[in-house]
Amino acid sequence: MVIKPDPNQPGSTHPVRILAYIETKKEEEGKFFFFDIACLGFKKEINLVSLQHQTMLTVSVKWQKKVFESIEIDTSQPPFVFKAQLYDLSGVPPERQKIMVKGGLLKDDADWSTLGLKNGQKLMMMGTADEIVKAPEKGPVFMEDLPEEQQAANLGYSAGLVNLGNTCYMNSTMQCLKSVPELKSELSNYQSARTKDVDQTSHMLTVATRELFSELDKSVKAVAPMPFWMVLQKKYPQFAQLHNGNHMQQDAEECWTQMLYTLSQSLKLPSPSEDPDAVKALFGLNLLNRLHCQESSEESSETESVFSLKCHISHEVNHLHEGLKHGLKGELEKTSPSLGRTAVYVKESLIDSLPRYLTVQFVRFFWKRESNQKAKILRKVDYPLELDIYDLCSEDLRKKLEAPRQKLRDIEGQKLGLQASAKSSSKGDDVKMTDAEGSSNQSGESSTGDQQEGASPHMTGIYDLVSVLTHKGRSADSGHYVAWVKQESGKWVQYDDANTSLQRGEDIIKLSGGGDWHMAYIVMYKARLISM
Repeated sequence: MVIKPDPNQPGSTHPVRILAYIETKKEEEGKFFFFDIACLGFKKEINLVSLQHQTMLTVSVKWQKKVFESIEIDTSQPPFVFKAQLYDLSGVPPERQKIMVKGGLLKDDADWSTLGLKNGQKLMMMGTADEIVKAPEKGPVFMEDLPEEQQAANLGYSAGLVNLGNTCYMNSTMQCLKSVPELKSELSNYQSARTKDVDQTSHMLTVATRELFSELDKSVKAVAPMPFWMVLQKKYPQFAQLHNGNHMQQDAEECWTQMLYTLSQSLKLPSPSEDPDAVKALFGLNLLNRLHCQESSEESSETESVFSLKCHISHEVNHLHEGLKHGLKGELEKTSPSLGRTAVYVKESLIDSLPRYLTVQFVRFFWKRESNQKAKILRKVDYPLELDIYDLCSEDLRKKLEAPRQKLRDIEGQKLGLQASAKSSSKGDDVKMTDAEGSSNQSGESSTGDQQEGASPHMTGIYDLVSVLTHKGRSADSGHYVAWVKQESGKWVQYDDANTSLQRGEDIIKLSGGGDWHMAYIVMYKARLISM
């Protein structure tokens, strides 16, 4: 270092004024630095602690009603650093801070040496703080930490069913029936106490069905339907058949039919009402049968109640609609009053009432006399996502369907920008657009939407596919059954016993047969309704 004596006190033994820069290696902060200085023939030990932090200033800042005391300013750093300190204290972002200094407002790149700040000086700041982000009342909850019932609800579809030994026919049937919300609602209202009108085993099976559906809705993991299976075998012993000590494969259509019959008996309302049979209202339809004897020209008609339509398969049938027409025609033998003996009658049927859910069975199995066993028809038969059965209905029913169908056409026309027909465009017949969105909405569900006050839903004869039960294999006594069910979200889920998986909608209509892959055996459609 270079030291010059004080010119005002030459030769003095008093401390000298240091007029040079001192370069030294800094030790740990807070310690003293001592140097031996030779000056005018004597040594002087100088404490340099007063030279430490010579670039720091301490100020206070007033903001609104608050005063932040003893804020240190490092004048070797730009003012933006000082503003960052104030942001931590006040929550006012640097870009919003207006700090009053000599010459105006403090700028981010200002030179501290030109501002004339002094130790202890009070500054004023203006600006609005950011909204304080509050910590969430509840921390994040992971899916696996939720109760199992809530996990099932978030998943969007229910659990699978464990195969208890050739029970895929039962599992697939129950998954399809469970997809009907109206049926689940009726079951939830079913009394646990048996009434005198219901036999014990039917009551037990109905309760077991209710409990099974409830358990599936609450579970994420596959459910073992042992209690339900035991009651089903007690009610219908054919499902308990054994072969070499193992339970035999059974027909899913038989299980489906027996379940609907049992539930139709149990869920009847005890008091007379307009429609006491809830299951029949959901799945039942009436057929108007016309019988004609070609030998005697006798004709008669009768009404028949069924839970499903049959799609008969022949070399002429390539589509479901064609198979339904074949299924509504046939021959039977019965006693002819005029001939006094058994004669052949031609039977032609028309649909006289429509269900909320239309079930169709593809008649793929038949008895083969040559091999004395059931054989399977593998022929490909296409089926649509939207089914219109208007031409299969009786004349009286067609008349009832005309007005709702016209409404539906007008609404669909309005969506396409077409003008509604004059017949149904009058003000008094206005229908809300949501009443007939049906398959055109995102979920693809058939619905009536928000019904007008006093309005009632009417059938249109148009149905939307909601579930498919398939069979894979060449024999009715073997193979494998799987359910494919459309969810309320519009997504399709495959229920292969305990395994569940999402499926694409376009892949569902590919289950039409023609090989050894899964092919439709039972399909269920939901009615598209409209409010009038």
